[in-house]
Amino acid sequence: MSVEPVRAGRAAGARPAELPQISPPAGAARSRLRHTLRAHVQTWRPYTLAYPGIVGLAGAAAGGGPATNAGLIAAAVAAPMASWIGGHYLGDYYDRDLDAISKAQRPIPSGRLSPRSARACGIVAVLAAGGITLVANWPVVVAVLVAGIGIVAYSRLLKRHGIWGNAVRGLLTALAVLYGAAVVAPLGEPPSWRIVPLAMVALLHDTATNLVGTLRDIDGDRAGGYRTLPVQHGPRYTTRTATVLYIAALLLAAGAATVATRPEASLFLLLVAAGMGVKAFRPLLTSGAQLTGQAALRGHEVLVGERLVLAAAVLAGTWGPIPALTVLLPVLSVSLATQHRMRAKHELPSTPKVGGI
Repeated sequence: MSVEPVRAGRAAGARPAELPQISPPAGAARSRLRHTLRAHVQTWRPYTLAYPGIVGLAGAAAGGGPATNAGLIAAAVAAPMASWIGGHYLGDYYDRDLDAISKAQRPIPSGRLSPRSARACGIVAVLAAGGITLVANWPVVVAVLVAGIGIVAYSRLLKRHGIWGNAVRGLLTALAVLYGAAVVAPLGEPPSWRIVPLAMVALLHDTATNLVGTLRDIDGDRAGGYRTLPVQHGPRYTTRTATVLYIAALLLAAGAATVATRPEASLFLLLVAAGMGVKAFRPLLTSGAQLTGQAALRGHEVLVGERLVLAAAVLAGTWGPIPALTVLLPVLSVSLATQHRMRAKHELPSTPKVGGI
């Protein structure tokens, strides 16, 4: 067979025949999309997502009274939730090196979510919160700006420096209470002074619960150079500090409930929250220096539900028990269900099976 025609064709500049492009099977593309979506949902932490919304709603109820514009109420719920999602994305972005040490199963260190995507999604979520605020009550966008700065400061700097990081984390929740009250206030007017004690409750309470969260990460934080309170002073000191802050938050909440419009409903839900708090803190206090990451995670899981009840207690003090329970019961059910399904896998690395069993 002669090769001259081929050579002549090449000499004349003819392009060789291109191999056909093989597209990946549709099933593989769908699988990749499913894994990517799952990574995003895991980053959102659905078991915590209702909390900033109900906190903003409680602030709106306490600051605006029983009759408030529905659009402003929606903003009081949606903007804190968007900021919360943004905080998770940015927090995971800044913690990616630490997570690679102790939580390699998480979306970024496992390669299921790129750092660039996490950073972009975090920025978009915070901008979405700002856009909602500009439409609802534009001067309050300052609160969103402060929240964005706080998220970055907490994740990038303060989280690794003991109690200061925990306090900033509590301050962000207090800001969500103030945001809810401010966004329903008349344009250009500050929120009612009645919201200040409730913001202090959020500050104390979430500083305490964030401290409990650090108890499950002692070994990883130490390996990553994070000088959290339990790394510096041990689990016993941290647990006692968290307990004191938690009790102070409940006492302040009880005092605020006595002057609420519906004190009986508020105090009843506060008693429920206090019972859940006892269930969370008692094992932590009795474990002392022998506290394990699994035990700390179980305690924090109870507090994830307890703080929803606490926020509903504030809501009940203004709107009454029926509206409060109408909000609380579905979000509590979803939070507990998704936490049971997802939380341990996200927070604790799986233990390798011995002998392939």
